[in-house]
Amino acid sequence: MLFLKSYNLLSMKPVIIPIEDVLDLHTFKPKEIPDLLADYFAACIDEGIYSVRIIHGKGRGILKDRVRRLLKKNPMVASFSNAPLEAGGWGATLVELRHK
Repeated sequence: MLFLKSYNLLSMKPVIIPIEDVLDLHTFKPKEIPDLLADYFAACIDEGIYSVRIIHGKGRGILKDRVRRLLKKNPMVASFSNAPLEAGGWGATLVELRHK
């Protein structure tokens, strides 16, 4: 299993994230999300993972909107859609990554 080393911007302590088909954004600050998504997607592609569920939570939809704006700009993203109810519904987005 591959792990991605990210850094908590406030403490600069490393955060080790396992590379799998689910990424939960609840533990990250909004300003960390752009770099995190880019690094995570690159690591997923390297590992042969092309379908990823991003858990952003329901709330007021602010983080979901931000994530989707980032997905639209990311060249590694082939497509994305709402998760079905059993996979998080409004609180998650399914992402299909481009194959190498």
